[in-house]
Amino acid sequence: MSHNYVTGFPRIGEQRELKKVLERFWSKETDFTEVEKVASELKVRHWNYQKEAGINFIASNDFSLYDNMLDTAVMLGAIPARFKGLEKEELYFAMARGNKDTVAMEMTKWFNTNYHYIVPELHSSDTYMLNAKKLINEYKEAKAQGITTKINIIGPITFLGLSKRIDRGDTYEFFGKIVPLYAQLITEIAALDEEVTVQIDEPIFVKDIEPKVLSLIKPCYETLCNAADNVNIIVTTYFEHANEATKVLVHTPVWGIGLDFLYGEKNKEVLEIVAKSGKKLIAGVLDGRNIWKNDIEATVSLLEEISQNISKRNLIVSTSCSLLHTPFTLKYEEKMDSEVKNWLSYAVEKLDELNLITKNFFEKTLTEDEKNALEANRSANESRRTSARIHDEAVQARVANITKYERDGVYEERIAIQHEALRYQPLATTTIGSFPQTPEVRKARREFKNGTIDERTYVKEMQHYIDECVAFQEECGLEVLVHGEPERNDMVEYFGEQLEGYGFSQNGWVQSYGSRCVKPPFIYGDISRPKPMTVEWITYAQSRTEKIMKGMLTGPVTILNWSFVRDDLPRSEVSKQIALAIRDEVNDLQQAGIKIIQVDEAAFKEGYPLRSSNIPSYESWAVRDFKIAVSSAHKETQIHTHMCYSEFNDIIRTIEAMDADVISIETARSGNELLRIFAEVGYKKEVGPGVYDIHSPRIPSVEEIIEQIKKLLEVLPKEQLWINPDCGLKTRKWEEVKPSLVNMVKAVQVVRKELED
Repeated sequence: MSHNYVTGFPRIGEQRELKKVLERFWSKETDFTEVEKVASELKVRHWNYQKEAGINFIASNDFSLYDNMLDTAVMLGAIPARFKGLEKEELYFAMARGNKDTVAMEMTKWFNTNYHYIVPELHSSDTYMLNAKKLINEYKEAKAQGITTKINIIGPITFLGLSKRIDRGDTYEFFGKIVPLYAQLITEIAALDEEVTVQIDEPIFVKDIEPKVLSLIKPCYETLCNAADNVNIIVTTYFEHANEATKVLVHTPVWGIGLDFLYGEKNKEVLEIVAKSGKKLIAGVLDGRNIWKNDIEATVSLLEEISQNISKRNLIVSTSCSLLHTPFTLKYEEKMDSEVKNWLSYAVEKLDELNLITKNFFEKTLTEDEKNALEANRSANESRRTSARIHDEAVQARVANITKYERDGVYEERIAIQHEALRYQPLATTTIGSFPQTPEVRKARREFKNGTIDERTYVKEMQHYIDECVAFQEECGLEVLVHGEPERNDMVEYFGEQLEGYGFSQNGWVQSYGSRCVKPPFIYGDISRPKPMTVEWITYAQSRTEKIMKGMLTGPVTILNWSFVRDDLPRSEVSKQIALAIRDEVNDLQQAGIKIIQVDEAAFKEGYPLRSSNIPSYESWAVRDFKIAVSSAHKETQIHTHMCYSEFNDIIRTIEAMDADVISIETARSGNELLRIFAEVGYKKEVGPGVYDIHSPRIPSVEEIIEQIKKLLEVLPKEQLWINPDCGLKTRKWEEVKPSLVNMVKAVQVVRKELED
């Protein structure tokens, strides 16, 4: 009997082989046959890793050259008109990345993860047609290796829910067009084997689900289940509970239901009705989103609790979601501290954990090797629970004794003092913080890290960059300057490297989108700041100019949301520890004479829970911790923040509650619509709406920026506005950045003159 199940597996490769071959192909260094060859090798390797670990349900069609939502759009023939005429890989990658003639499709976050998907575009004039070639070929590829897979598919309701109508209609109106194609797909799958299992992913069910969407579930899954007798359909959800949808699914002919019991604990509430239905329960009990070694005894206890309702013969042990969200394997972590490494488990290691959980739960009789593995697991978890490296009594006492939760003075009082001290004009010009990271800067940072240059040489190289950066900003006429951040590899990793309780990997890469991978740091213990992290760089930069130099910090919520976080403490408590470390840095900067300090919360919105009932709690501690982080700022120290998100309508009051003196936001792509909400709610604080889009290599003209500033002035008075690009400039080239900023400053000068006349 099959007892265990992997929802999905990483595809980028254990040494990012897919990333590397894709980027060689895109830069025309190799042809597409090489991409296909590497992709084929990776699929076979990944299937075999799972087979060798004793996994019963192994996925096919979880592999993608870019993204599974994009694959689904291509499979259904949902190709936007601007890409018509292109074929095969040229079409596929143009949809994902754009080309010289067409802009790419939009990309956004996959639920509350740090993975991004391509947003399908639908239009009422579209006609759709099924092309299941990729999916069918992958099943056959696995079969040729002697592996019978389950087939993974993005479900029709999730596909529609995450798509957008470019003619501004409701995507669910396409239900009648899309579901018959899915039924046709099930029929084609049925011809592959005597019996086939299909995993249909419907994570949209874990969000607050509208009645109209709920009403689609029964007709959808009756249609799909009736399309073929030999296809076992499993509807899988993850990241939260799916109680409303589960109560409907039990009344359809689906074979099984996949539920996440780690991030959706409320799924326990529907166990009884699932049991009565007699359906298989795919129980997500192994964490697919974090990197900590599983506590096997605790997981078996959870399964025993679930089996009080669900018969063991109907219970299949699974990962909580796809392992796509974890790094690949610990095998290449050669430099990591051995004690910390023993607390971790990446995707490949999780396979062995899953097998051991299954054996321990179902069979109880273990081999000698399995008993040893179980004892090693017990020992590693005990080590993590008791290690002095995790528990810092001084940090815990400090958190317990916080008395100051916000800065002195109300905004109106502070801003009057700041204007008197800082003397900046309306429409003050600045940038978000980072400037282009040149090959020379990256090389110097890499060489210093590897020990091939000494600290003195490294510091001189960084100071040289800062000198040039400051000189350019003065020359082009910017009024509030930044040091350019040459010393920072990443806005979270840089701070994590200087905080106690943070760990780093050599090879902990996770796919963010396409070929883009990130290497999140991980928080394993109580967080403290042994010494100042930025003061030396910022004060050096300030010494090179008479103008105001901004201090640049990353906020506690963003540091938290872009890290793997310890699971033995509530996230809100970890965030509070980080906030105290940032508070110390804010104080050191102002004591060193820095008058404006920017504390970026780029990922503030990304941390929002999927269920609205959980939002007030998140907002409460996220706002609390931003305010703690800046609570050391004197009234005359101006606090800025930056948010990289373009939909603030629903959180404008929360932004107001953060009480930053100035917020800069991404608005360049949304024109003036976003800013109107600030005016409508009577937002009093100062705002820096991005006047040009830095995500594009194009250089905006003076006239274009003048027009943008005038649009801003229709909404907010000049005294409330700062002028800046919409995001940091780290990823751009100097030849794009310099003329763009020169044009931005010229545009402000023109508008100021017009306002004076």
